[in-house]
Amino acid sequence: MSGKIVELDVREDLKNKLEPFQKIMSAVKSLDKGDVFVLHSTIKPTPLLTIMKTKGYANEVEKKADDHFVTTFKKKKRSLLFWKKDVADERPPCPQQDSPIALDETIFYLDNRGLEPPQPMMRTLARLSSMKNGEVLTIRNDRLPAFLIEELNQLGYEYTPKEMEDGSVEVTIVKKEG
Repeated sequence: MSGKIVELDVREDLKNKLEPFQKIMSAVKSLDKGDVFVLHSTIKPTPLLTIMKTKGYANEVEKKADDHFVTTFKKKKRSLLFWKKDVADERPPCPQQDSPIALDETIFYLDNRGLEPPQPMMRTLARLSSMKNGEVLTIRNDRLPAFLIEELNQLGYEYTPKEMEDGSVEVTIVKKEG
């Protein structure tokens, strides 16, 4: 299936020292399945490449000039990011499992403790992007994930943070379509 090409040029924003992240994310949010996103920037958008990878996009970066990079993002086919747990209410003993654990068909648990930023946020957003509306993800972080909370507010997700006895924080997030 072939979609449309969505192009965004943020070179002027970057030259004027304006942060184009919200503009870029708005464009990404508007993408339909099969669409291609083409970004024009003055630099190689390395942090964005990581964020887009967590959202399931592959990329190609082409340097047109010293101050003109063209990055093309295409949605990759999804792979399964979790495994099921036999005991539905048991939390995983390993604090750094590679994948979220499905506690039942609609509830998932992801332990981000011990990971350096931005890994906890990237893992959480990647998991949320692969979930269905109404499913629940509980994450456990070393501290309150302030940037993630900000992103959840923007996306309109319901969430409940809970401080744990060991000082870590569990955040329960309900997936909602944006």
